[in-house]
Formats: sequence, C-alpha cells, structure tokens
Amino acid sequence: MNPAFKNLSISQLTALVTILEVRNLSHAARRLGTSQSTLSRSLTQFRKALGDPLMVRQGREYVLTERALALVEPMQAVLEQLQSITATPDFLPHECQRRFTMAGSDHVAQYILPSLLEDLASMAPGVSIDFVSWQANRFDWLVSGSVDLITSMVEDAPDDIHGRVIGEDVAVCCMRGDHPLAATKNLTLDQFLGWPHMKISAGGDKDSFVDAYLHHKGLARELRLTVPYYSAAMTALQGSDMLLVLPEHIAQTWTEQANLTWRPLTFLDHRFRYWVAWHRRTHTSQEQQWFRHFVYQHCRGSQFLSPSGLANDA
Repeated sequence: MNPAFKNLSISQLTALVTILEVRNLSHAARRLGTSQSTLSRSLTQFRKALGDPLMVRQGREYVLTERALALVEPMQAVLEQLQSITATPDFLPHECQRRFTMAGSDHVAQYILPSLLEDLASMAPGVSIDFVSWQANRFDWLVSGSVDLITSMVEDAPDDIHGRVIGEDVAVCCMRGDHPLAATKNLTLDQFLGWPHMKISAGGDKDSFVDAYLHHKGLARELRLTVPYYSAAMTALQGSDMLLVLPEHIAQTWTEQANLTWRPLTFLDHRFRYWVAWHRRTHTSQEQQWFRHFVYQHCRGSQFLSPSGLANDA
C-alpha cells in the first residue's frame, strides 16, 4: 500500500474525492459542510503525501493531473463499498429469508403459536421458526445464539438480557373440579399443606416462591409429582387429589376445557411477569427487532394471555 494512504481516514478520503470531482474548493467546501480554508490545507497535505499537484490551473479553471485522474475512480469505488457496509438496509418482512429459534412453554406453543404462524405465512412467508421448550434461567441459550427470543416468566435476568413486559398475572391453586377443597372459597395455609402437590418443571419459574415462603416459616409441602409440560399436568390433575400452583390465566383456560377449578392463594401474594426477552447482541438487528415485536404483539393480543401490566422496554 502507498504510505500516503496508510493513515487516511474515511472523512479525508471523502474530502479528496470531492475536491477532485468538483475541481473547485469553494464548491467542494459547501458540499462537505466545511470551510474553503480547511479544504485548501487538506489539498496541500494530499499533494505533499502523493508527490503530485493533483489539480493545476488552466485559464480560470482547474484540471486534474494524470495522477489525479488515475486515483478518482478507484477511490470512488472504495467509498461506495464503505458506504454499502455501513449503510442500514431497509428491512422488508416479506423479503426476509430467515429461521428464528423461539423458546417458550408448551402452553405458548399450543395457544399462541398457531395464530402467530398463520399471520407469519402472509406477512413473511420466507421466515421459519424453531420452537423449543424454555428452561428456567437458561439465559446462556440467548448468549450463545442457540435461541433468538424467549417468551416466559423471567426473574432476575442478567444485565446483558433485554426484555419487554407482555403482562402480569397472579398465582392461584388449581385442582380437579370435585376436589374436597373445591367447596372452599379461600384456602388457608393448613388446607394448602394438607394435600399433595404437583409441579411443572419446564418454562419459567412458576412456584419456587411458594417453597421459599414455606421455608421461611419452617414448613414444607409434599411434592408428589414433577412434570415438564402444562398439558401433562392438566391431564394428571384431573385424576388425582394433587394441587398445582400456576398463573391465573392458565387456570382459567383449563377450567373451560376440563374438570378443573382454582382458588386464590389468600395467604400469600405473588405476581408473575411475562416477558419477551433477548440478548443485547441482537438488540439493534432490524430482523430481530421486527421478529420480537411481531411475537410481542401476538402474545399481548392472545385471548389465552390477559396482561394487566404496561409494556415497557428494559
């Protein structure tokens, strides 16, 4: 490389190309938004560095030297390449050809994903989705890029995780419709602990706050069954005496579909917050921005998720 170009910045290269294109310092200064004296000093530096006058006067005008003529086209090409690299292309969903990996619970997959895919087919037919089961606190999936986006209950996320609140919900106790506790309007702590319990292990953290509350009081519950999916829990709950703590909107959906009912947990107050969350490395990507807003809107508008909180960027 010619030593003259080793320390040449993009702004200096732009100034040199403009001077050679316009061949008039005052006109070049107006185009670049600078002063004529500044460009005059720059031209002197360019002439010295390149060992060539670059422009010479001919009558009342300037003409380029052979050296300058040979430089103009390749320098223009370099600038165009730099501009194409740094320019942000317009994002058009219907032209996007990409596969996103989205993590969430089987409840999201069953009740939200179908309508999301239906709208996706018309809005962005080239976009595909891999849906995986979210495991609580596996934020390393977002860090590594194996997952682009999660939709779940999130607590204590690392600083490099960005998110947007979908909504809030309260914790309730779900049971079969003819359970002995179904006749009770408000469960007491003793009644809650008098029966075996079930836990859903996949997805966000749904009930560790219960065990933390009990531990603080020197108490514990009998955890008889742990299953990874909401669908399995709903089936198992109908044929047992077990109790299950879960979000109210899910319990309400279940009561409309199966022989189940729910009661509030009056002895303890806990609110779930649902998030769309992503890693900061994808924060400014136009494709990722579009996709997470698309998912967010579907989650907010779903009849199976009735958010009560305001949506905020975090």
